[in-house]
Amino acid sequence: MKELGHWINGEYVAGKSGRFADIYNPATGEIQAKVALATVEEVQSAIAKAAEAQVKWAATNPQRRARVMMKFAALINEHMEELAELVSREHGKTIPDARGDVQRGLEVVEVCQGGPSLLKGEYTDNAGPGIDLYSMRQALGVVAGITPFNFPAMIPLWKMAPALTCGNAMILKPSERCPSTSFRLAELLKEAGLPDGVLQIVNGDKVAVDAILDDEVIQAVGFVGSTPIAQYIYGRATTNGKRAQCFGGAKNHMIIMPDADMDKAADALIGAGYGAAGERCMAISVAVPVGEGTAEKLIERLVPKIEKLKIGPYTAGEDIDYGPVITKAAQERILGLIDKGVEEGATLVTDGRGFKLQGYENGFYVGPTLFDNVEPNMEIYKQEIFGPVLSMVRASSYEDALALVIENEYGNGTAIYTADGDVARDFASRVNVGMVGINFPIPVPLSYYTFGGWKKSAFGDLNQYGPDAFRFYTKTKTVTARWFSGIKDGASLNFKAMD
Repeated sequence: MKELGHWINGEYVAGKSGRFADIYNPATGEIQAKVALATVEEVQSAIAKAAEAQVKWAATNPQRRARVMMKFAALINEHMEELAELVSREHGKTIPDARGDVQRGLEVVEVCQGGPSLLKGEYTDNAGPGIDLYSMRQALGVVAGITPFNFPAMIPLWKMAPALTCGNAMILKPSERCPSTSFRLAELLKEAGLPDGVLQIVNGDKVAVDAILDDEVIQAVGFVGSTPIAQYIYGRATTNGKRAQCFGGAKNHMIIMPDADMDKAADALIGAGYGAAGERCMAISVAVPVGEGTAEKLIERLVPKIEKLKIGPYTAGEDIDYGPVITKAAQERILGLIDKGVEEGATLVTDGRGFKLQGYENGFYVGPTLFDNVEPNMEIYKQEIFGPVLSMVRASSYEDALALVIENEYGNGTAIYTADGDVARDFASRVNVGMVGINFPIPVPLSYYTFGGWKKSAFGDLNQYGPDAFRFYTKTKTVTARWFSGIKDGASLNFKAMD
């Protein structure tokens, strides 16, 4: 069986720990490979080698670093189908969805081609008599990215592209459930001209993560995953003096007003609720129709669409709507929460628990599930299910619907469907959520903006990609310079104004 190790100094190396994690084919339930889990010493060695390589890379001028990103973007485009197949093989998502995974990461690489403009400092001529004042952005040194299973290409690219463009070296710890895409991206980066050692990939579990968080050389950590782990990583990283941006869970609501186009709203809920088997932090998992009439119209349109969804392995073709979830444990957890919803009294409109696919009976599939009459005190409302389960919470008014979103502990994304501009504007202004969609179901901003949630969905001051990424991965140095040209100024012990 194939065994994956690590990517160190521009080449594959075998793991030394003797510990491995299984990599499954989610469509069949079979183990397709094993990945080594790094020791503390292996992580420390990778960090030390990255620190050596970073010095020369940081001294490379920003335009030359950007040229590496230009070549990297071209190579990603050239190998798009290969990368999508790698994503699908280990994650289980459909090929069209996997292409989207790669594409949204590629868009961040494309923005990084303009990195030199985002790395410029500021300059004030003659800030005082013979005094010039200027600032510069400099690389932090060695930084780390700890990325999740659900976007094996996109989120590693969101981390590595800005960090490297800024002149840092990066230790990437991808999900041990689907590491192969990160390896292939590392190969393409090397082909694009990235010097060996500037990107190191270490695979591992909590042992590797804690080694990263505790190492004094690591200056910043970026993480995406569940809220409890995000809180843990943020706390340990910042206690150790590191910068940290840690993104956690979500419970994204979509409000449907009575004046909304119900067909468009239903289509949006199908895509945003069931796409990628619901394994998206920006998935819509709660539909909030305003008024009983709106709820009935929505149910009437949703059920036929749900019944037509095609579920299967990515190899079955491009018309498959979604595939399996990532592991058997994830499947069992989702099914258990559906059981809990029934037990708590929610109305089970469509039941995905009995779904079986001929020839793939051992695959990790969950059929599309729809609950109605869900209440905020139910577990299926409070927990991030991370599966193809959509809950409907009926609201009697717009204010009641808005309150549900505002009072929820998560604040990643939200959406509203309405034909009323005043309502949409009020919603965007008042809702305490980081990313808002108006007649748009998954409001992931384009790569030259920035991605980030509020409340328990995010920990840290700066968001992912866009200008925030360049702020996060650099530190500002401000220089006050005086050039004497006939100015006479005796010694002074006072704190003097420049002017």
